[in-house]
Amino acid sequence: MKSNPSDMQSDFRPKQIYEQVADEIRAGIINGAYLPGSRLPSERDLAQRFMVSRPAVREAIGALQNEGMVVTRLGSGTYVAERVMEQPSMQGDSRSEADFSPNSVLEVRLLIEPAIARLAARRGKRNAQAEHYLAQMAGVKDVNDISQQALWSESDRLFHRQLAVMTEDALMVKIADEVSASMAQPLWNRLRDDGIYDANRIQLYVAEHRLIYEAIVTGDEEAAAFYVENHLKRVQRDINTRE
Repeated sequence: MKSNPSDMQSDFRPKQIYEQVADEIRAGIINGAYLPGSRLPSERDLAQRFMVSRPAVREAIGALQNEGMVVTRLGSGTYVAERVMEQPSMQGDSRSEADFSPNSVLEVRLLIEPAIARLAARRGKRNAQAEHYLAQMAGVKDVNDISQQALWSESDRLFHRQLAVMTEDALMVKIADEVSASMAQPLWNRLRDDGIYDANRIQLYVAEHRLIYEAIVTGDEEAAAFYVENHLKRVQRDINTRE
């Protein structure tokens, strides 16, 4: 019986760049090229070795952190965990579902969210739920505390989704739901939380969210789009530049 080509390829998924880098580093750890407790090469060196961008390396390291294979120490570098437990994800199964690249998510958000902000500003209405999420974010003082970290992650994610609700457009909300789901993924939270690492940074993000919201409720479409774009660009810088 002939097999259907479409059936043969149904489980195929091209790997994202960061996944390929993580595979290479993971293989090096398993094969003993990187010993337990040893320091990995710098992000710059790994980027040159694999001929990829530093953000891709940062994402790969974040994925390996989430697997418990490496630990990153601020100001010191990334080290192989003293005890590495082999997991199913280490088998190189291309059929497993991987998190979206956070930088790819941000590129999509930079296209979509300024348009959402403009449309919401066209409605120009206050929103109690958005204000609730703003208040929750303002109450977070230490994102290194696990409970506050979780509160920040959820409030940030749901605030941005609520802006789509404020457009009163069902399709915008559906699109925002997909983006919101990507912001709930472990790799996104790992890189974002590593980028927001002190009280001043947290409050800066709160201030930017307030600017976005106030521009929307006062009906200033251009300002709303401008503040969203600049906020997302700051997030992109923060997740890619922490040493």
